[in-house]
Amino acid sequence: MARIQRIYSSTGCYHIMLRGNEKKNIFLDDHDRQRFLEVLLKKKTETELAVYAYCLMDNHIHLVLRDEQNEISTIMKGIATSYAMYFNIKYNRVGHVFQDRFRSEPVEDERYLWSVIRYLHNNPVKAGKVNQAIHYEWSSYRDYIDPEASNMVDSRYVLSMISRDIEAALQEFKRFSQQDDDKQYIDEEEIIQTLDQGRIYLDDYLTGKWPGVDKVVIINNKLLCGEIIQNLHANTRLSIRKIAELLGVNRRVVERVVSKQNELEQQ
Repeated sequence: MARIQRIYSSTGCYHIMLRGNEKKNIFLDDHDRQRFLEVLLKKKTETELAVYAYCLMDNHIHLVLRDEQNEISTIMKGIATSYAMYFNIKYNRVGHVFQDRFRSEPVEDERYLWSVIRYLHNNPVKAGKVNQAIHYEWSSYRDYIDPEASNMVDSRYVLSMISRDIEAALQEFKRFSQQDDDKQYIDEEEIIQTLDQGRIYLDDYLTGKWPGVDKVVIINNKLLCGEIIQNLHANTRLSIRKIAELLGVNRRVVERVVSKQNELEQQ
């Protein structure tokens, strides 16, 4: 299959995503996450790369980078290769760590830049890992709350786009970060609508929110099962029948949860 030609940004700024091969986890512990950040920082110091945001999830990575030298493909290949070598050596494995090439979209204006950064920082919230972006350790949200503490993220530069007054910029950043966003980003193009896609999504969700807990135990808990049904209904295109089949519950159980959620949203 022919590859889609990459669209280059006139500003040099990109939203980039790297996904694990076959959607498998690329971080198995916190040391792995720290190693990736070390690789990213090293590449930043070696090139004219600017890092505006990052978020490390279990099986994929989001980055917002600016490369004015039009070398983003070379830079990302170096980052992916370096981390993949580390990962394969550490876990005594061979083969691809990442799924094909990295995916990217150009960021052409400031408003979209802020929106993408907000999307990255809220990824762990949407996945059910934390309740608020600030509680997630492996994103750049904290680098914005304390812009002097980071040698990785050029958060002060982004905040200066909002206001020259750093305190005013921080307040606006926090407010903007909590707003709803109906834009579609690169990793959302893969619409979850089949049972196989649903199984992968469900597995990632359960592992991320309740690591180490038996999935059967989670699903058999009435309260937790209701929460899972709400998540599947909100974040996938799975029908009520498919959600019921995926969880192994009666269709009426799913219908009751969805109906109750719809009533609450209309109040």
